[in-house]
Amino acid sequence: MNIEPVENRLREYALLMRLHRPIGIYLLLWATLWALWLAGNGQPPGSVVLVFIVGVTLMRSAGCVINDIADRKFDPHVARTRDRPLAAGRVSLGEAVGLAMVLCLLAFVLVLTQNLLTIQLSFVGLALAVSYPLMKRFHHFPQFHLGAAFGWGIPMAYAAVTNTLPPVAWLLFLANVLWSAIYDTEYAMVDREDDLKIGLKSTAIRFGEWDKRIIGYLQLALLFLLIGIGLLTGRGGFYYLGLFAAGWLALYQQYLIRDRKPEECFKAFLNNHPFGLAIFCGLLLDFLPKGVA
Repeated sequence: MNIEPVENRLREYALLMRLHRPIGIYLLLWATLWALWLAGNGQPPGSVVLVFIVGVTLMRSAGCVINDIADRKFDPHVARTRDRPLAAGRVSLGEAVGLAMVLCLLAFVLVLTQNLLTIQLSFVGLALAVSYPLMKRFHHFPQFHLGAAFGWGIPMAYAAVTNTLPPVAWLLFLANVLWSAIYDTEYAMVDREDDLKIGLKSTAIRFGEWDKRIIGYLQLALLFLLIGIGLLTGRGGFYYLGLFAAGWLALYQQYLIRDRKPEECFKAFLNNHPFGLAIFCGLLLDFLPKGVA
């Protein structure tokens, strides 16, 4: 067999999974790591952390493939997406469906290494991931549905570490829903004109001229919720220092979207990677032995 075609297929599959753009993995991962560290009081089991890191990568990849399957008739009409493998015809629908099934199966095999509660929660996570791409056809708030899908790793993390679902797990889940609505609205602002032409819905379209202000309100609500979580869990100064850094990054995002220029809105979306990292670094430092003492 000629090896070149095999390499080409693998490259197209990697592009379909968006492995060349790992921002989605980071955004999923930070919120999941917040949950693991809080649930494990700074010392989550290493095997659980590894399972969730690999699982996040697999499910984000599967989510990208599922999204492209759902949007295969729309993506050719959007400048940013028309060159995606499925939209451009370089990958067939059958290949995409097969790839999504394999990725989901691998993720489920990983989940089977965890306790029963985590396994049960994984079915809800799968339903959220599969249904999200369709929501932009039915209502203007698919960004909040994305938040639920991206945030479902939080209750799963608590279940895996503690075998319980305490109230703080759901507060952190709510925080992630708000965060996802923020960054995915910034992302949707990039495609607003194309989405209007082809009839897709988003918060960027629904918010209209209030988009920047509503994003600001959501950012404030997110930070206050994270402060409340810190108080409930007895976090110390380093945690709040991380939130302070995240607050400055939120202000920077407001600066970037001030004129609603698509390239600047996309930069604001990408800036959520350091936002999530800042909060996780605050948690890491706060859980150092000196911080615990």
